Order: sequence, then structure tokens, then C-alpha cells
Amino acid sequence: MKRSRTVVTGIGLATPGGMGAEATWRRLCAGTPTASTDPRLAGLPVDFSCRVPDEELTAALGPGLRWRTDRFIHLALAAAREAVQDAGLAPGEWDADRVGVVIGVGSSSRDTDLPVVQRLTSGAYQKISPTTVPRALPNMAAGEIAADLGAKGPGFGVSTACASGATAIGVGRQLLLGGLCDIALVGGAESGCGPLAGMGFWRLGALSARRHDPAGASRPFDTERDGFVLAEGAGVLVLERAEHARARGATARAVLSGFGATSDAHHPTSPHPDGEGAARAVRAALAEAGLTPDDVHHVNAHATSTPLNDRVEAAVLHRIFRRPPPVTATKSILGHSLGAAGAVEAAVCVLSLHHQTVHPTANLDAPESGIDLDIVTKAPRTCRIDTVLSTSFGFGGQNAVLVLQTP
Repeated sequence: MKRSRTVVTGIGLATPGGMGAEATWRRLCAGTPTASTDPRLAGLPVDFSCRVPDEELTAALGPGLRWRTDRFIHLALAAAREAVQDAGLAPGEWDADRVGVVIGVGSSSRDTDLPVVQRLTSGAYQKISPTTVPRALPNMAAGEIAADLGAKGPGFGVSTACASGATAIGVGRQLLLGGLCDIALVGGAESGCGPLAGMGFWRLGALSARRHDPAGASRPFDTERDGFVLAEGAGVLVLERAEHARARGATARAVLSGFGATSDAHHPTSPHPDGEGAARAVRAALAEAGLTPDDVHHVNAHATSTPLNDRVEAAVLHRIFRRPPPVTATKSILGHSLGAAGAVEAAVCVLSLHHQTVHPTANLDAPESGIDLDIVTKAPRTCRIDTVLSTSFGFGGQNAVLVLQTP
């Protein structure tokens, strides 16, 4: 029996580049980084991040949800609402039992955790909100989306660190292919720009310390890169079985044709030095899509701007491709939104397919010797793009790779 195709019929984004997919795409094509000084990090060794504009997020959601839900949920809801609208879906008219929600979240709620810690240490435990637990649960991004939109099919969160968003998309695809859903709302959300996450990653040596130049801090593949820039955001895709989308007259924005997931089984935070697990994930995704490396026209790289990750990823791409296709690094502009990053970048891949354009990588002034990739810089590049590979790698050796194609 021929396997059903999975298509993307809608995308939604809430990023430091702006609320909505088109606002984010414009910022990416402009090549202007979003990092700036963050008042919440004042006085700390790293005092900058990439934040979603508060006023834009409030306008997208309205005031009702703010008191009982955490910011990562706000971001997820905003992206999900846009994705459903983009797909031409009317929640009250779909078969709710056949709509699933899978949202990846890397590290749960830092916005909720810090006030609780502060009240506990000051002895004011009676002032801890009764909403603390539901606000902080990682699965509540999926739960609140389901409640907001009336999606009554399978709903859960997944966590594979910085690969969470991409993993959620792959898992949602499996729900469709397994016949459990007709529609799946999938993606990732994270709000990790506060002091707890900031100092944790700084102590780990993962963050850029370029305080004198926040906008120039995220510089994937550059000789002067010294770590990533914390960011927040959310990306949600509407996935459907192709026959379901066709029956309701929906337009497929892309085909999600392949997913590969592997584990390095090597180290809690460092990738395998030869990228063995990452390479297996790429090959698995291409094999599921029925493609060869020569069929890939563009790679949206994980490219965190950490010295080791970028070097290993470049080596993986050279191992897979005889000549790697054009590469871009979305995190150079939007920062690293941790568990949301893979979903944000998957949505960006859909936009690249639609516009037949690769957005530029920012801050690449002096590529590291030996990386030798065709990295798009300075300005967007218009070219033929029928197939895009999106890579995501997370702590714990988690690798998730997606293949997206033109319909």
C-alpha cells in the first residue's frame, strides 16, 4: 500500500524578529540580528538576549491568558493561532477528535520558577501562586493550545533539549501516518532568556560573552564565535495527510517527506567529535524521503555559534554531501530559542521553499578555516529550492533532522 504524504498547510511564528511568519521572514531577509541588552539580565556577566517584543505578543493574545499561563505558553498559543488561520481551518468546524497537538519544550518555565525561588528563600511561601504547577509543566503548551482551539486528539509535549521542536514535528508526522489523526498542530516553544537559564548556560561556557556588541554576538561558523545568544520564540506547523488537505480544498505549503532521529550515546553536552549520530540522522531523513544528498538544494543548519558544534556540523555536511548546497544559520539573526529552535527553523524552511530564497547568515566576517561551506551571507540568495534539510541537535546527544519539499 502506498504511504500517505504529509503536507504542511499552515505555519505560525512568534520570534524576536516579530510576531507572525511574514514579519520574521522580512527580518531574516534583512539580515539584521535581534540581540540587544536585556534589563532582566542587568548586572550579570551576560546581559543580552533575543526577546519577542512584549507589546506585539500582548496584542496577539489579549490580556486574558497572561495571569494563569507562563510566557512560553503565550508564545506557543500565538504561533498556533496564526498557523491554524494560515491553514484556512475553522476550529469549530473540524473533527476535533482527529486533531492532535505535539509541542516540544526544552526546559519548561524559567519565568515561573524564579519568583517561586525568590519567595521561598525570603520565607514568603504563602505568596506562591496556586497556578505555579500548571504554569510550569512542559506539556501545558500543548494542553493550552488544545483547549484554546478545541483539539481533542492525542496531545503531549516532547523534550529533546534543543532538538525538541524538530522532534515534535517528526512525532506529529508519525501520528498522521499511523492513522491516529487527520491534522496535527506541531512545533516548539521556549522562553529561556531569564537569569536562571542565562547563568546556567554561562557557567557551562555555552554563551557568547560579547557584551560590547550584542548584535554581533551570534556568529555561526566565524573564527570569532564564542557561544550562542539566548533567545525565546515559538514555531507551529499544521500538518495534514495529503488526502485530507485535498478533500477540504487546502493549499499545501510544503511536503514533510522525511524525519530522522538518533542519539549520540556519547556525552551530556558535547556532540560526538566525528558527528556520527548527526550523520545517521541526516541519512535516515533522506532515506525516508526517498532522496539522495544530490537532491537537497539548501540546508538550514543548527549552527549555534559555539566553537565545537559548528565545526562538527560542518564536518557532517561534508561527509554527507559531495558538495554541500547553500547553507544558512537562522540563529545568527534570531538567536538560539532552545527547544523552539527546530520548529522555528522548520517554518523558515517552508518560507524558503515558498519564496525560493535563502536568507543570509549574519556576522560571518571571517569563516573558520576548514569549514568550507557555501554559506549565504550579506544578502538573500534567490535560487532553485525544491528540497530543504533542517538539522537540530540537543544536549544528551539528541539529533533530529527534517526534510521539507515543494508540493
